[in-house]
Amino acid sequence: MVSKLSTREKIISGVCVLFGVALVFSGRSLPEVSAREGASSNLFEELKTFTDVLSVVKRDYVSDVENKKLVEGAIKGLLSTLDPHSGYLDPDFYQDLQVQTKGEFGGLGIEITIKDGLLVVVAPMEGSPAERAGVRPGDVIVKIDGKYTKEFSLVDAVKRLRGPKGSPIQISISRKGVSDLLDITIVRDNIAVHSVKSRYLGDGFGYVRVSQFMEHTADDLKSALDSLQKQSGLPELRGLILDLRNNPGGLLAQAVRVSDMFLKDGVIVYTDGRVDAQKQKFFAREKDTQPEYPIVVLVNGGSASASEIVAGALKDHGRALVLGTQTFGKGSVQTITPLENGGALTLTTALYYTKSGNSIQARGVKPDIAVEDETTGGEDAAAGAQRSPIGELREEDLPGAIGNPSENEGADQSSPMKKINKTPTIRPDLSAINPEKEDIQVWEKKDAQFRRALDLLKTFSVFKPSQGSDT
Repeated sequence: MVSKLSTREKIISGVCVLFGVALVFSGRSLPEVSAREGASSNLFEELKTFTDVLSVVKRDYVSDVENKKLVEGAIKGLLSTLDPHSGYLDPDFYQDLQVQTKGEFGGLGIEITIKDGLLVVVAPMEGSPAERAGVRPGDVIVKIDGKYTKEFSLVDAVKRLRGPKGSPIQISISRKGVSDLLDITIVRDNIAVHSVKSRYLGDGFGYVRVSQFMEHTADDLKSALDSLQKQSGLPELRGLILDLRNNPGGLLAQAVRVSDMFLKDGVIVYTDGRVDAQKQKFFAREKDTQPEYPIVVLVNGGSASASEIVAGALKDHGRALVLGTQTFGKGSVQTITPLENGGALTLTTALYYTKSGNSIQARGVKPDIAVEDETTGGEDAAAGAQRSPIGELREEDLPGAIGNPSENEGADQSSPMKKINKTPTIRPDLSAINPEKEDIQVWEKKDAQFRRALDLLKTFSVFKPSQGSDT
């Protein structure tokens, strides 16, 4: 399934921090990097300017500044000029990030991003302290414990929001339609992330929602599929809906394993970067592959990174129909290099490509069947407010986003992408629907994409996925 994957490599993710930031531990130490890469005379000339500035700050600034603070600020500034996903992780945050991928961490349970310099809630996690406290998608976090967030990096904000179970935190939020800031006190809890939910739909059809790709996602998905097959009473399922909507990504290795469940052979995904070590191919194998029942994959603008790998692989292999709206377009890989101070550097080192050679970066996966998000709260008009008031964010909207290589040949890939004027769409809050408990007829009324997918499965013989189509 995987070629050239050393035992020293382990993939972790900042899910719930930013859309699908897939990370890989680097096998190279800092001295090895220095010896291999060297430094040009031009670099030393530029570094002299930096040291001159540092000396002036240390000598003349109105108050004395700790050396550590100055150096960390310089590092963060350097990395922030590259792209939205490269950054510095201080020792505490780096340790916490490693814990997160195991599926449990202390915090509020919200997915956040930065838009136009503002800290915006993408969505609270189902059943999280944030959701119980009334935090909504689109809320702007203006203060954390009385400190304004405008100058915070995403890493800084997440570090402040996280904390041990039982510790309180106050956030001040700005909400559309509300004139004053809302002060909300939330008690942190251990956030246990269950990334797979399933439901038997009757008549041999199954539904699985994968909310993130975490350490046990592939195993949990296999158990869910086995359970659905047993509930059907049939030798195999008649069809499956694989819901990847609002899935921000996660562990690359898990995305490969999930794809491999439905593919017998061929390339699942490959990565390509400037360094040879970043050129890798991941293959499917026939062992333990699911029967070739029909599959409809649901995606939207919140489907990013690892979820785009799965959707793109199943589409390119002609194994599934992809239904929904254009995905986020997070097609880059970040490598983590541990530092001697206990922190780490996360650096974008490669782009990943689908079997057909298409880069998902800043483009996303184009659905075979376009069906707009129309999820509502059902008959209750008040529940309609579950839709997020912020426009649909995609990779291309993030400052400094790397462009798609096929669309930007010859362009400066480190510069911000040209923004395209477009009418913003609204992403629904899918947590309004609990797939394990919702009445299926009510569910179909609430969720137009789910309804269309189920209709397709029931009449799948008249549809055929197009192998090798453009992502």
